Amino acid sequence: MPEDGAALASRFPGAFIFGAGTSSYQIEGAACDGGKGESIWDRFCRKRGAIVRGEDGRIACDHYHRFGEDIELMRRLGLDAYRFSIAWPRIQPSGRGAANRAGVSFYDRLIDRLLESGIEPLATLYHWDLPQKLQDAGGWGNRDTVDRFADYARNVAALFGDRVKLFATLNEPWMFAFVGHLLGRHAPGRHNPWLSMRVFHHAMMAHAFAFESVKSERPGAQVGISLSLSPVIPQSSAQRDVDAARRADLFTNRLQLDPLLRSSYPDETRSLAGPFFPRVSAEDSRVLARRSLDFVGINTYSRVRARYVRFFPRLHFWTDEDDVPETEFCRDGAQYTDMGQEVYPPALRTVLERLRDEYGNPPVYITENGASFRDIPEHGRVHDRKRTAYIEAYLAEAARALEDGCDLRGYFYWSLLDNFEWSYGYAKRLGIVFVDFDTQERIVKDSGFRYAEILAEHRKCRRTAV
Repeated sequence: MPEDGAALASRFPGAFIFGAGTSSYQIEGAACDGGKGESIWDRFCRKRGAIVRGEDGRIACDHYHRFGEDIELMRRLGLDAYRFSIAWPRIQPSGRGAANRAGVSFYDRLIDRLLESGIEPLATLYHWDLPQKLQDAGGWGNRDTVDRFADYARNVAALFGDRVKLFATLNEPWMFAFVGHLLGRHAPGRHNPWLSMRVFHHAMMAHAFAFESVKSERPGAQVGISLSLSPVIPQSSAQRDVDAARRADLFTNRLQLDPLLRSSYPDETRSLAGPFFPRVSAEDSRVLARRSLDFVGINTYSRVRARYVRFFPRLHFWTDEDDVPETEFCRDGAQYTDMGQEVYPPALRTVLERLRDEYGNPPVYITENGASFRDIPEHGRVHDRKRTAYIEAYLAEAARALEDGCDLRGYFYWSLLDNFEWSYGYAKRLGIVFVDFDTQERIVKDSGFRYAEILAEHRKCRRTAV
């Protein structure tokens, strides 16, 4: 039986932050308004077959024009904080130079309205929408983009850091490096193993230099990064599957965590990647050794099963993420989401406990956790029982991790709104607020009301503690 809202809320300390998240390209729309430059996702969406039904983010949730309405929804839900991303091409249309005044004005108004509503902003500096002008010059494969990002981060901190105290530099560098540059499913749609590894290394460098840029402007800011992390288990007990799972974990989780929290890439990664592994200079190694991190943001949804395969050179592993239907179903007693992800709440606690046990228990925020299900409005309501159960179960695991000593500071549900879900277009809905993309009507789903109840009970606990 799920816990009632008061019991669940009481398991979180008073300072714990509850919020929800979005990203610029997925909700803002206004793709050409206010002097915004073209991004790699604007360009990628025009590629034939790249996006389900040929959709794009030109309008999305029209948040650029409706942010006041959306912040009022956040206030009604009782969010403590809101994680959003700043569109780099809205601030610097070409990825360099002076800040675009109209873009700055939009985020000024957004941040001010959040604070007036009692909602703390967590700003992500990069959630995948690289200025196309920089891509034309080599994108993240060009080391110069690291410097451009550091300059952009310094600008953002100077412009907004008087009000924003929490910054995440990059969202899921593993995803934009490998899904965007090896598998080609995300912008910029490349298929190059040498390039993908170089992009990932440049992302690690970009984070480190952006951390220093923000700190130079706003020493009191808390600066972290959001990583995509999932427990990896073998598909069977066969030794070759066990070994495959270890390699899969190495190239997904440890490839991200080790350079950030252990100051270097795993040695085995270098040997297995062989000629694909990028050149890491002595200066790069010194930068990694500085461990530039105030907190780790974790984006986690489920666990991953790995198995041995011969056709994947050198690594010889494959995961089940591409082997399951991208639709809701049940198998072996487990519920799967509309994106084919197993609903497995212990995955969240497993990731947190690993950070506690293997990486020194750094401060952590869950910056993404959520589920896509097929939502159909009925008489002005959305009865999304599966998502409601998902939130309750994953929050219970977060509470258990806290009780077991993990340094978890906050939880951001992904996402606040149904949105443009990258290569899926508008076919997948993860929001606690339903969006009718034809009319732009917003409807708080039952999961949103349930989340609001838990947050209201948490506020009561805070007052009682005082």
